[in-house]
Amino acid sequence: MTLAESLSHPVITAVQTLYSISLEKVEFQATRKEFEGDITVVLFPLLKHIKSNPAELGAKIGDYLVQEVEFVDRYNVVSGFLNVVIADSYYVQAFQSMQENEKFGHVNTTAESEVIMVEYSSPNTNKPLHLGHVRNNLLGFSVAEILKAAGKKVYKTQIINDRGIHICKSMLAWQKFGNGETPSTSGLKGDKLVGKYYVAFDKAYKEEIAELVANGKTEDEAKKEAPIILQAQQMLLDWEAGNEKVVTLWKTMNQWVYDGFNSTYTRLGVNFDSYYYESNTYLLGKDVVQMGLAKGIFEQDPDGSVWIDLTDEGLDRKIVLRSDGTAVYMTQDIGTAIQRVNDFPDVNGMVYTVGNEQDYHFKVLFLILQKLGFDWSKQLVHLSYGMVDLPSGKMKSREGTVVDADDLMDDMTLTAQSLSEELGKLDGFSNQEKQDLYEIIGLGALKYYILKVDPKKRILFNPEESVDFAGNTGPFIQYTFARIQSILRKADFDLTFVALDELHSKEKELIKQLALYPECIQLAAAQHSPALIANYTYDLVKEYNSFYQTVSILGEANLENKVFRVLLSAKVAAVIQSAFSLLGIAVPNRM
Repeated sequence: MTLAESLSHPVITAVQTLYSISLEKVEFQATRKEFEGDITVVLFPLLKHIKSNPAELGAKIGDYLVQEVEFVDRYNVVSGFLNVVIADSYYVQAFQSMQENEKFGHVNTTAESEVIMVEYSSPNTNKPLHLGHVRNNLLGFSVAEILKAAGKKVYKTQIINDRGIHICKSMLAWQKFGNGETPSTSGLKGDKLVGKYYVAFDKAYKEEIAELVANGKTEDEAKKEAPIILQAQQMLLDWEAGNEKVVTLWKTMNQWVYDGFNSTYTRLGVNFDSYYYESNTYLLGKDVVQMGLAKGIFEQDPDGSVWIDLTDEGLDRKIVLRSDGTAVYMTQDIGTAIQRVNDFPDVNGMVYTVGNEQDYHFKVLFLILQKLGFDWSKQLVHLSYGMVDLPSGKMKSREGTVVDADDLMDDMTLTAQSLSEELGKLDGFSNQEKQDLYEIIGLGALKYYILKVDPKKRILFNPEESVDFAGNTGPFIQYTFARIQSILRKADFDLTFVALDELHSKEKELIKQLALYPECIQLAAAQHSPALIANYTYDLVKEYNSFYQTVSILGEANLENKVFRVLLSAKVAAVIQSAFSLLGIAVPNRM
C-alpha cells in the first residue's frame, strides 16, 4: 500500500468527523523540497465542499491526523497545502515488509488474471535484423515482462513476414547471381546472406530502370516494365500457385534466415512463446475477406479487387485483396489476429509492437475486425514507437545502409571494453570474465539507452554516449549494483533485521524511493512504457549514491545502524536487479 493510500482513509474520516461531509477521494502530491513533509494534501478541492479558509482547514485536519493516526508525526500548512510529516516508525515498518517480500513490486498471476498477447520483432525474411528491429524487440520483450510483473498472464509472439514480393526479390537475385552460395560456403549468417541478395536485386533493378529511361520510357513506365521486377512478380504468383521449384527455394532460403535470426535473438536476450507465419495466416485472411464480402462488409471493384470503405469513419477506402487474388498485408493481419484467438482462447487483448509509420494501418485493422463482429477487437493496442535515427541519417535496407543488429552488438561490446580498460578497474579478472563483463556492459548500455526514452519519441542513437559510466546510463546503474555487491561481500556479520527507533534522513528518503517500485510497475504496464521503469531505477540509484556518500555503512560504529544500512543497500540492489530484468538487462557482481 502506498503512503497516499494509507493516508487517504484517515483524511476522509477527518473531514467526515469535523465537517460531516463525505468525500470520495483526496488529492495528494509530493511535498515540495523547500518545505518539511513527506506527502502533501491538496486543500483547494476540499474548499468546494467546506466553508473555511485554507489555513484553518489545514490546521484542523492536521491536528486530527496527529491525534488519531499513529504514523503521522506533525504537519505544516502552506497556502492551500497541508504538508504531513510521517513518523520514522512508518518507514521502518514499510522497509521490514519489503525485506520479507522476495518478489517485492511483483503481483502473482491468478486464474482470474487478464491474459495479454504481445507481438514484437515480426521481421521480413529478406534481410537481417537492424537497429530498428532492436528497438522493436527490446520494447516488446520489456512490455511483456512488465505486464507479467503487474500480474497479467502474457504470451510473447511474432508474425514472420515470410511471403510477398520482397521475399521473391531476394530469391530471384540469388537465382541470378548466387552461383549456389550458401551460409556454410560463404561464412555468412543466413539472414545476412539473404539480405545481400536483396541489395543485389535493388542494384540490378535500378540499372534496368536507367536503361529503359535512356531508351525513351518514363521513370514510372520503367519501374513497371523492368524485366527483373516482372520476373519477381511472376515468382510471387508461382509461389501462391504452389510451384514446387519456387516453394523449395523459398523454404531453403527462409530457413537460412531463421537460423540467423535465432542467433541474434539469443544474444539480444529476447524470446517467444509462439510463432506465426504470413504464409499460413494470409490464407485464413483471404477466407475471412470472402466471408465479409458475402456479408456486405467489403465491396468488390470491377477489376476483381476487394476493398472496405471507411470514409464514414474518417478514413478512406482500403484494399484487402488485389485484383489478381493475391493478399496484401491487411489480409494477412486479419487472418493472424483471428488465428491467435483460435489458438489461445483465453487471450483478453493483444499488444502490437510496431513503428509509428504503421499507425494508420492499425487503425484500419482494428476497425475492420470490429466490423467483422469480433468482440475481442476492442482490446487491441498498437504500441506505436518512434524511429531510431543515426548521426549519419536514416537507414535504408534496400541500399544496404542499415546498422546491422549483430554488428551493433559487437560495436557496443568493443566500446564497453575500451572504456573499461581506460578506467583500469579489472585487476584480478580472467580474460573470459573480462569478455563476459564487456558484453554485459555493452548490451546493457544499448538496451537502457533505447528503453529509457518514451516509446512514442524518436531516438538519435549515440553509442559512445550510451556507454558513459556517469549520468542516466545503463553502465552507471550497473556500477552502483556492483558497488553494493562489494559491500555485501565485506559484511561478515549477522544481518538479522532490527527495527530502528530513529532514521537518518537519507535512510528515510531511500525507503520512500523503494516504496514507489510497485506503483511504478503498475503504471508502466498500464502505459506500456519501459521508460518509466528505466527512469525510476535511475532515480533510485541517484538516491542511493547520495545515501552512500552521506552516511557510513560498514564503518558505522553502532551495529544496529550498520546492519540496517547493509540490508537497505541489499534491497536497493535487489530492486535494481528486478527492474533491470524487466528491461532485459543483466547486472554484474563486479565491475
